[in-house]
Amino acid sequence: READRQRDTETERERQRDRDRERYRERDTEREADRQRQTDRQTERQAETEIQRVRYRDRDKERDRDRQTDRDRQRQRYRERERDRKRGRQTERYRERETDRDRDTQRETETQTERQRHRQTER
Repeated sequence: READRQRDTETERERQRDRDRERYRERDTEREADRQRQTDRQTERQAETEIQRVRYRDRDKERDRDRQTDRDRQRQRYRERERDRKRGRQTERYRERETDRDRDTQRETETQTERQRHRQTER
């Protein structure tokens, strides 16, 4: 009887150890699954962060390109205005020269007419 009781006790201890081992295995498996989920979430957050960073970078590049284009357009308009202004001055100078030439031509014509009158008067 004592031997049977010891054997039963030993068998019960074996079963208890087996149950404990199984419980530990399940707990370890669950912990590993938790770790994996946490790693997955972290990876997903990092991916989202990277996507946002790239979006912001692209948006900033686009904004910088637009600003540069605006600056280029402003420079171009300024150059065109300056060119037109200078042409305007040149046109004014040209008109002044033309007026001076016309005046000179008029004087010359008047002078010639005077001379002819004078000659005719002398005759």
